[in-house]
Amino acid sequence: MIRMVVTDLDGTLLTSDKTISSYTKNVLEKCREKGIKVVYATGRGASAARFAPDHFFDGMITINGATASVASDEDGDTVIYRRLIPWQTARPILVACHNRGMAITSENGSVHYANFSVAERWPSFHVEWEMADFSRHEIDAEKIYTPNPTAEDKAFIEEMLPKDLYFVITSDGGNSTLGQIMHREATKSQAIFALAKFWGIHPREIAAFGDDYNDKDMLENCGIGVAMGNAIEEIKKAAVYVCGTNDNDGVAKWLEGNVL
Repeated sequence: MIRMVVTDLDGTLLTSDKTISSYTKNVLEKCREKGIKVVYATGRGASAARFAPDHFFDGMITINGATASVASDEDGDTVIYRRLIPWQTARPILVACHNRGMAITSENGSVHYANFSVAERWPSFHVEWEMADFSRHEIDAEKIYTPNPTAEDKAFIEEMLPKDLYFVITSDGGNSTLGQIMHREATKSQAIFALAKFWGIHPREIAAFGDDYNDKDMLENCGIGVAMGNAIEEIKKAAVYVCGTNDNDGVAKWLEGNVL
C-alpha cells in the first residue's frame, strides 16, 4: 500500500513550461484526501515554491535533500532535516574554483553568493544573489554549484572534495548542465526517510518519481521507483516502472491508474 508519494519537479511533475496542470493538481489532491502524503523533492532551493506552492504538498525537500520540511498552515514550514556544508569546508573549494576561472556559487536559503551574475544566467527565476569575495566568505552552504562543468572541471572538483561531500551533474534545461557539490548526507532518499519517519511511514510504502541523475537514489531506495517517459536511460533502468512524460501528466496518470 502506498502511503507517501514523492516527486521531483523539473522534468517530472512540472511540464516543460514549468507549470502543473489542473488534472495533475486534482489527482494529487485526491491522494491527499485518501491520507497519502504528497511531497516534492527537488534540486531547487527557494525558487521551488514559485512553481510548486506549499499548499499543494504535505512536505518539501529542496537542494537535493539538504533540507526537508513539513508544511504548516499556522507557523510556517517546519524543518525536520538539514545537512549543510560548513563555511570552513566550503571556502577553500569556492576559492579554488574561482581561481581556476570557473563560475561558482554557494547557495543558502534564498540567497546565491556567486562570482557571476546569477540573475543574468537564469532571468526567469528572479533569484536573490550577491557578488561574493570567497576569500572572506563565512556562510554555510546548502549547495555549491557551477554551470556547465567540463570533464576537467569535474575531475578538479572531485580530487579536492573531502569524504563528507559529493559531486553530481544534472540537466539544467536544453544542452546545459549543472554541477552540484553537496553534503554526503544531503540526498533525496535521506531526506525522504526523515519525513517518512516523522509520519510513521515505512520506505516500502513510498512511491518516488524522477527523471535525472539526482533522482536515482530515491528511485532505488523507495518501495516503488517510477521513471518518467522523458527520463535519461540510467534512471529508467533504475526504476521499477516507467510512466508517461512530464508533458503528458505522467505522474498523475500513473497515480490514478495504480494508486487511486
